[in-house]
Amino acid sequence: MTANSPQLWQQVIDKVRTWARLNSIWAVHFNSGSCNGCDIEILATLTPRYDVERLGVKLYGSPRHADVLIVTGPVTRQARERLIRTYEQMPEPKFVVSVGSCSISGGVFDGCYNVGGSVDEVIPVDVYIPGCPPRPEAIIDGIIQLLKDLQGGKPRSAVRPNVAAELPS
Repeated sequence: MTANSPQLWQQVIDKVRTWARLNSIWAVHFNSGSCNGCDIEILATLTPRYDVERLGVKLYGSPRHADVLIVTGPVTRQARERLIRTYEQMPEPKFVVSVGSCSISGGVFDGCYNVGGSVDEVIPVDVYIPGCPPRPEAIIDGIIQLLKDLQGGKPRSAVRPNVAAELPS
């Protein structure tokens, strides 16, 4: 390949894009109805003791600038549309991390009148972090798992999963 080859330049651009994506992850947190146990543990990962920012992860307040959506809690009827709207506001490529038992399966809130179910019934999820609440070490391990998937070039499709029964408004 010559220095002016379009394929060479495309490979270089792809490598730089992957490097930047791996070293500067901006995350936005969405609480879809949890008891705040997972929220406290997510904030603990940002403290100097665990310091997730050493991995390049920064918690950001706007979904329009975020790469990763961190969701806690079961999806309630009230939060469902807001979660979808937040997910749709994120630029591509976007990734979703489901933190805690409630966001994975409904947890202790499963079967409640106002709970619609888990996060993956509403938006596609890339990484699941189980626990009630999960320890900061588990959250960091889940983020590292996401980074390894990104480094390996395993993007998932951006298609919302088919839901058998939509929640009534």
